[in-house]
Amino acid sequence: MRRFSESFGEEAGAHFTSRDIIYLMTDLLLADANLNTGGMTVYDMTMGTSQMLSCMEERIHDLNSDIEVTCFGQEFNPSTYAIAKADMMIRGGDPDNMRFGDTLSDDQFEGFTFDYCISNPPFGIDWKREQKKVEEEAAKGEQGRFAPGLPKISDGQQLFVLNGLSKLAPNGKMAIIQNGSPLFSGDAGSGSSEIRRYILENDWLDCIVQLSTDMFMNTGISTYIWICSKNKPAYREGKVQLIDASHCYEARRKSIGTKRNDITDKCRELIVKAYGSFENCAVYGNKDGIYCESKIFETVEFGYNKIIVEKPMRDESGEIILKKGKPIADASLRDTENVPLTQDIDRYFEREVRPYAEDAWIDKKKTKVGYEIPMTRYFYEYQAPEKVEDIVARIHTLEADIFASLDKLFAEEK
Repeated sequence: MRRFSESFGEEAGAHFTSRDIIYLMTDLLLADANLNTGGMTVYDMTMGTSQMLSCMEERIHDLNSDIEVTCFGQEFNPSTYAIAKADMMIRGGDPDNMRFGDTLSDDQFEGFTFDYCISNPPFGIDWKREQKKVEEEAAKGEQGRFAPGLPKISDGQQLFVLNGLSKLAPNGKMAIIQNGSPLFSGDAGSGSSEIRRYILENDWLDCIVQLSTDMFMNTGISTYIWICSKNKPAYREGKVQLIDASHCYEARRKSIGTKRNDITDKCRELIVKAYGSFENCAVYGNKDGIYCESKIFETVEFGYNKIIVEKPMRDESGEIILKKGKPIADASLRDTENVPLTQDIDRYFEREVRPYAEDAWIDKKKTKVGYEIPMTRYFYEYQAPEKVEDIVARIHTLEADIFASLDKLFAEEK
């Protein structure tokens, strides 16, 4: 599978996800599922060879073999699409549910909604080829898939998130893999920030799980599983769970490309337990070995008001320059402050700005709301630096070893 994936180049390689990650995604999706229903629908918007769909179907039937699972998928690579269609036929499903086309510019499931969405869209890939169609759909507003805003042209992964959300049924749930960019890229008011705002203010973000590095065959970067839900249980409403599972892996004996780490059954059980327990500041596993950590936040904690702080323009004598009795702002002295949504802007200004700039003011017409999820900061643990005495002692030891080796080398030459 790895060689097949790589034969289509780097972009196509981004479609391949190993089964240890897929099973983690399926188990997170099904952790609180009602498995007494008559049937379930599953959708993968970038299905590749349809492994995620087959794994999801397998997991559901492991829990209840009587449930009818109907899978739907879309893929724009003709070779992987053909494999997915053939695989669906072999497994006894409807091959017509496997459809060909670019999900962003040629949606094959317009008007459809699904119980589950599971996907690993490409990240770090631009959407220039889809730009015209995407912008046309964004212009439709709430009638289209991209109403909240558009991310930067160099990375279209947030567009797939919006597509997935538009395809979820009222009680639907999605697991989607992202890199770190959607957590924080884009300033307040930008398309990326507005997409985060749209998801959080609708209370659709349920959980984010940070995986370790070196989990994929063609990239070693950190990746994240976003769990979005259109119908959170009452105890999770208004809250977002963050799980740091970057230490929850076992090293492979032999790497496959850049994949050096695996999510074993033990690791998966720890992460799913952390998700299901929904506890704040809780550690699962052994902090000296394999573990994950859970933290709970109010959705509003990720938001902030970006305020523009102005200072007056002055002439050579130092007097404030006025126009119609009001000070003129000096653009060269302009500053910004990010004020948490949980704090009052004016009180923040009086406390944090006014003591250091008595003549400053806020241009409230320019205030913008932004959202970011600085996950690394939330899980940062201070590590005290090594003592100077210990560093000096270590250097002296290394120097002594080097001189001893040199003396031995020169003695042998004589």
